[in-house]
Amino acid sequence: MHAVELVFHNAYGPDKPWFRDPALAGGGCVIDLGIHLVDLLLWMLGFPRVEHVVAHRLLGGRPADEDDAEDFCLATLELAGGAVGRLACSWFSHEGRDAVIEATFRGRDGALSMHNVDGSFYDLRAELREGTAATALAEPPDAWGGRAAVEWARRLAAGERYDARAGDELVAVAAALDRIYGR
Repeated sequence: MHAVELVFHNAYGPDKPWFRDPALAGGGCVIDLGIHLVDLLLWMLGFPRVEHVVAHRLLGGRPADEDDAEDFCLATLELAGGAVGRLACSWFSHEGRDAVIEATFRGRDGALSMHNVDGSFYDLRAELREGTAATALAEPPDAWGGRAAVEWARRLAAGERYDARAGDELVAVAAALDRIYGR
């Protein structure tokens, strides 16, 4: 994979005032929505080192200050090995639907894409894209949430335990978020 595009736009914003206070929430839409995009990016690529970050955080259409909880962000993350990830996230976005959630992983010979269906937060379509063709890999109705819960229960029953190495992955995601925030 050489390029990844990730999007999470939400037509709604947080309904609690503390979400908009960076001292309490830690940030704005990047902390709320973008964290999932950064985690997915790094996880899918095997947690490569983040070499360089350029981020544009906005609040109400103007550049956000460090004391602002941004409502829009565009960020580019250049990763060790040459892959580039671009993410966009927002609150109160004008998308004509509840949400836009997309992840596209581009390689030389094709792309793997996942996107939500009709603004849903739960109904997702995954497809393999080659040239002008798109082949569905999974689409609604698909009980992926149920399968995930069954897999989690199977692992617990088999005695699997928390992998302490996962802590390093959490730190990598947090470090990438800090770089988006310029910290």
